[in-house]
Order: sequence, then C-alpha cells, then structure tokens
Amino acid sequence: MTTEAAPPHGSAGTPTAGPTAEEFGAVQQSAEFAELRSSYRSFAFPLTVAFIAWYLLYVLLSNYAGGFMGTKLFGNINVALVFGLAQFATTFLIAWMYSRHAAAKLDPKAAAIKARMEAGE
Repeated sequence: MTTEAAPPHGSAGTPTAGPTAEEFGAVQQSAEFAELRSSYRSFAFPLTVAFIAWYLLYVLLSNYAGGFMGTKLFGNINVALVFGLAQFATTFLIAWMYSRHAAAKLDPKAAAIKARMEAGE
C-alpha cells in the first residue's frame, strides 16, 4: 500500500528539533498552564458530576419508582421515555456547551502556549 502524500515537513532526512522534556516541564509548571488547566477543570468537573447525578437519578427511578416512571403523560408517552430522551438531549447540550467553552476560553490559551513553545521561548 502506497500513498501519494508528501512527507511531513522536516522529514526528508533532517530531524526537526522539538521541545525538550525540560521545556515541557517548565511549561507545565507555568502560571499560564495552571490557568488553562483550571479553566478546563472548572467547566468539566461540575458538569461531569451533574450529568452522572442526573443519570443515576434516572437509573434509580427506573429501578425503584416504577409507578412514577410508568405514569402516562399523553398517549403512550410516559415519564420514563421522557427522562430517557432527556438523557440524550443533555448529552448533546453538554457537548455543545463544552465546544463553545473550549473555543472561547481553552483554545486561545492553548494556542498561545503552543506558539511560545514552538518559538523556543
């Protein structure tokens, strides 16, 4: 199997110099990286906990509150079906919220850190 793609930049026999382990360590210890990590964690952890709690509520209600979950809302639609579909809706909502958060807050900070590392600063 062959490809027609050109070799990556710098791979024609001349290895490109990348950041060293010490440079990665220095960046990891920097205040800017700590701010990036904090911004990520302050978004991801609370939403993860909230979603897991919401999911466990659904599971517990399904197991122990069958009468409530079987309550018909209209036609053949019951509370369990609405809660189950809401699980999908919240999954997509969280993914959308994360993509907006990452684009606005995380990506610019990560790009700045990456640019400085590539420039050798």
